[in-house]
Amino acid sequence: MSVSDYTETEGLPAADRTPYKPWSYDTASAKLYIPRLAAGQDRWFAAALSDDREKAPSRLAVFAERPQHKRWELVSVVDLDSPKLPDIALDHDGYATAVAADGIKHLAADVGVLRAAVLDNFATGGTHTGTKVFTPTTASKRQIEVHDKTGTRFGDQGTTVFAGAANRYTDAYALKTADGGALVLFSHMHTQTDAVAHSGLQINPGKEDRAWLHDVSRTSIRYTFVCNDAAAVPAKAAPSRLIGYTCARTDASGPPVSSWSDRV
Repeated sequence: MSVSDYTETEGLPAADRTPYKPWSYDTASAKLYIPRLAAGQDRWFAAALSDDREKAPSRLAVFAERPQHKRWELVSVVDLDSPKLPDIALDHDGYATAVAADGIKHLAADVGVLRAAVLDNFATGGTHTGTKVFTPTTASKRQIEVHDKTGTRFGDQGTTVFAGAANRYTDAYALKTADGGALVLFSHMHTQTDAVAHSGLQINPGKEDRAWLHDVSRTSIRYTFVCNDAAAVPAKAAPSRLIGYTCARTDASGPPVSSWSDRV
């Protein structure tokens, strides 16, 4: 996601680039959730972070140890729609409890169900599983709004179809919450394919697409997105809450038109 952001910026004319501004998180207000792990388990922790001193957290991040790289890495960042996080269960020493994100039997949904529901929000507007797995929240409504608004913006001159993509980022992290549920952090990938409705039309890429499409008009464009998601999952059979998600466009491609014609 970070590399794609750099790629997109480098594809813009110098005049259109936003000047880089150094940034940092306020470590004094950071809330760390460090799970007590058994020997041999992968080491990781979550952090609720704020850009500004003495302000409520605006992002939830996961840091994981990567022995092969001999370092800790920031592996996930989710923009939160609300600074109020689920109440994470802590033991008498202040440690959190990590739980399995896959195949969770005692929770309403595991990461596979959550990921499929998120993809359904984009693909169908939540018709199949999205609105059944998730209770309406700002985050889930935003995903459905992406489907509804983006899917109809071309009118009768073109179409937009969302679909799941082969997910390269299957790691998922979960912390037990005080009510017996879990806070689950995961990633997904999806595509958005824009296409003209008939010959004689073309799609002219925007300036943000220049890094991938080089201002060449296309008959269709397939965008790939990588996203990080965070969900609060109850212990009982009830809908989960999507509390935030963050996406980045990481690729775009499509067949060029042979000549200039009408615009979509």
